[in-house]
Amino acid sequence: MNVTGSLDSNTVNQMMKPRCGVADFVNGTKQNHHKHNHKSGFHTVGHYQFYFPGPRRWSKSRLTYRFDSSAPVPASLNLRSVIQQSFNRWAQVSHFTFQEVAENLDADIVIGFHRGSHGDGENNRFDGPQGVFAHAFAPTVGDCHFDAEERWSINPGQYELDLESVAVHEIGHLLGLSHESGKPDSIMYDYFEYGKIKRELTADDIQGIRVLYGLQ
Repeated sequence: MNVTGSLDSNTVNQMMKPRCGVADFVNGTKQNHHKHNHKSGFHTVGHYQFYFPGPRRWSKSRLTYRFDSSAPVPASLNLRSVIQQSFNRWAQVSHFTFQEVAENLDADIVIGFHRGSHGDGENNRFDGPQGVFAHAFAPTVGDCHFDAEERWSINPGQYELDLESVAVHEIGHLLGLSHESGKPDSIMYDYFEYGKIKRELTADDIQGIRVLYGLQ
């Protein structure tokens, strides 16, 4: 965006777009959006970005996941199928495998739908429709949460969010990637749009995960 020094229509339109709740760090400084933040930052390599220190990554390639929601999840979302497909997109370009386990078992990753304050601290509470739609934590925390008050869909209309598109993005955070603010077509771009489907990993997303885990 061009810096104009005034609250012009382009700036307002960007601010109104739904956004991932993981905060950005620029030159070591946290850039808060709305009232959400994250505990870790990132450094830049190429066009993709990693969490640090470390960077943050998993020490194993087989990851388990389970579901744990405090809010109802509509059956029409086919949640298990959508999440499995989202994991598969990353598995196809990396060394990872992902396996669902029963809800009463320990898992590396826990996925759920929640409203408002849901145990992540007040700085990470959800804000209802619009604003922040989801957030996920870097390795090895493994929590991925969706705002249950958003209008989710697997075939989104004009004012609905595509669940799979957002899930693929949040899984990128779970694996250690941060936002790619300069590449709107990237899965890891921090803003999204209602009614849009963006499920395919781009070259930047793929290169990022492969460099992070030494796969190239």
